[in-house]
Amino acid sequence: MSETSTFDHEFDVVVVGSGGAGFATALGAIDSGLSVLMLESGEKWGGNTAMSGGGMWLPNNPLMKRDGVGDSREEALEYLEATIGSDYRATSRERKEAFVDGVEDWVLTAEKHGITFVRATDYPDYYPELPGGKIGRAIEVKPFDVKVIGEWTDSISAPALLPAKTDDVWLLGRAWSTFSGMKRGASVVFRILGGLVRGKKLAGIGGALGSALLKAVVVDGGASLWLKSPLEGLIFDDDGRVTGVRTVRDGSPVTVGARRGVMLAAGGFDHNTEWRQKYHGIPGFSSGAKTNQGVPIALAEEAGAALELMDDAWWGPSLAGVEGGDPSFVVGERSMPYSMIVDARGARVSNESESYVDFGHAMLERDPDGAYWMIADARHARRYLRTFALDPRAMKAMREQGIVHSAKTLAELADSIGADPAVLKATVKEFNGFARSGVDGEFGRGNSAYDRYYGDPTVHPNPVLGPIERGPFMAYRLVIGDLGTKGGVLTDADARALREDGSVIEGLYAAGNNCASVMGRTYPGPGSTLGPATVFGMRAARDMARKG
Repeated sequence: MSETSTFDHEFDVVVVGSGGAGFATALGAIDSGLSVLMLESGEKWGGNTAMSGGGMWLPNNPLMKRDGVGDSREEALEYLEATIGSDYRATSRERKEAFVDGVEDWVLTAEKHGITFVRATDYPDYYPELPGGKIGRAIEVKPFDVKVIGEWTDSISAPALLPAKTDDVWLLGRAWSTFSGMKRGASVVFRILGGLVRGKKLAGIGGALGSALLKAVVVDGGASLWLKSPLEGLIFDDDGRVTGVRTVRDGSPVTVGARRGVMLAAGGFDHNTEWRQKYHGIPGFSSGAKTNQGVPIALAEEAGAALELMDDAWWGPSLAGVEGGDPSFVVGERSMPYSMIVDARGARVSNESESYVDFGHAMLERDPDGAYWMIADARHARRYLRTFALDPRAMKAMREQGIVHSAKTLAELADSIGADPAVLKATVKEFNGFARSGVDGEFGRGNSAYDRYYGDPTVHPNPVLGPIERGPFMAYRLVIGDLGTKGGVLTDADARALREDGSVIEGLYAAGNNCASVMGRTYPGPGSTLGPATVFGMRAARDMARKG
């Protein structure tokens, strides 16, 4: 495994990947005076981060302290133990403490380099009733003027650049059915117009986070970012320390030395069908970047790294994609009243308003290969903004391909989707009784503050329950989707790659979806992917800086 080389290029830190974990590593390295090269395998930079909602779940963060919002290290750790447990090496107490203790350094360093954060003040933890649970732990980047990053805007992975915030989404869903929703919708419109008047092109959510990080790291920080430069191999010295990488630049193979370390932060194996079948038993319907094929994980394993949680992902129900298209991750739409989710027979699966990871696990347990449908009555479409239904052409294609069905009666709807009419009728009857009483006697939908977050406060007695009784009735085909895989390289408190015996592979680090998640098999709060990704990226950079 040993290899020595004279490098074509040399930097203090080489970062593989251009998402949140990679940028946080690069920012920490720059803050410590180190030179940085970032490698991106695809034509677009930003990875899953720029495609995401852009929120980071960061308990006891500096913004909460400034706002006088009660939180503490002890409460954060209490909540992490209550939700995650310690069943895996990746979820050890040491790593949980490292995450919580690293929040402040990440946030303050990002602010020092010009990044402006805002809180999602109303967004609950996903289990807020558990010990240590809170509301308002997530933060995001303030809508950002992407004009300041120049031509880099043309190659960002974000599908759209609009100045909406994560903190807007829960109200925008009911923009034409409640006063608070209409008010928030108007504020977003004025935000867009205000930016245009000032000559700015404002972006929000993941586009804002990615762009702000690129400005701090590349435009202002002087780091190099090479596109179309996939990782092709790791380079070692005679002692087995990782000292560099093999990659491609302008179509030619090159070697790059890394004096302080190599960070693997290039996403999981979202679109590696062979691995998805091997580890998950299903081909996968991921919303992650197409370039996420798991190459860095495979190379780390070849170098002796231990892997963990490879059989899990950031699951969630997704609307099936049209032929040649991608699935659409379904979040708020599941909690809107007048809808429920059923299996192929027509029976409910779980609490539709619970965490998407939990609902995804419920789908896997029920039938990993089965059909699932979101059933809704006419009010679901008339009252609420549904992200998957914004494009009339896409809706037409989904109807033509059997992804969306409508019918005047529930019996006709059951027939069109292949469900048992008697089962669907009985399920709807029971569900409607729960809606009228306000208590979901089967799965407890609406019992948690998180359940109610995306609900409609004008619907009584339960804001996430509404009877399904007015036609035309709709059925939307759902698949077991995900935001990315969550298994990968086992790492320590400073994101250093570990062997099975717990020893460190010197010079090799991993963060984000390249590493086994500190969140284990759950999802404690909004942004539980990006929160740890950025914190452990920063911790890795600090460790590299100490090795000078």
